[in-house]
Amino acid sequence: MKKIATVMVMAIMLLPISGMAQDIFEKYNGNSEVTYVSIQPKMFQMIAKMGINVDDAEAKAYMDMVKSITSFKTIVTDNKTIAADISKWVKSRSGSLEELMQVKDGGAEVKFYVKEGKDSDHVKELLIFVNGIDKVMQANGVDVNGQQRKIETVVVSLTGDIDLNEISRLTDKMNIPGGQHLEKKK
Repeated sequence: MKKIATVMVMAIMLLPISGMAQDIFEKYNGNSEVTYVSIQPKMFQMIAKMGINVDDAEAKAYMDMVKSITSFKTIVTDNKTIAADISKWVKSRSGSLEELMQVKDGGAEVKFYVKEGKDSDHVKELLIFVNGIDKVMQANGVDVNGQQRKIETVVVSLTGDIDLNEISRLTDKMNIPGGQHLEKKK
């Protein structure tokens, strides 16, 4: 009986820690200091059903990749306090993820993390963390909804059965820097 009580007390004490690691997106989804995007599985299903040329191998591979994504969430902010909280959250998550790549340039830092999937080419989660963008952006920032905004921090979480080779090809076609490094070498 004492063992059960001890386990229950420990579980209750650890609940806030596990909750913190899970809800950074929910924590800031209504905050006016962030741009929040969350795409649910139904939207990915709708995208995958859009008319594509099934004879085009590249388009078919893209649609297969889209079908494999179950969640896409991102937060963008220039608020230093929120950026520090996101950074702390990413650090708490990094213990359960494998760091794929890190780029530091001009005060900006980009990190790619993954959670291993069914094989070395697939991941269950891709977490991208970008911090310090304001140090390398143009002085004017970016235009969001007709307003000039600066960006300090971006965090992106993709979950599903994600093929790193397909993500690599997609980011290469979109000229996203660093995307070629996502393809795992055999």
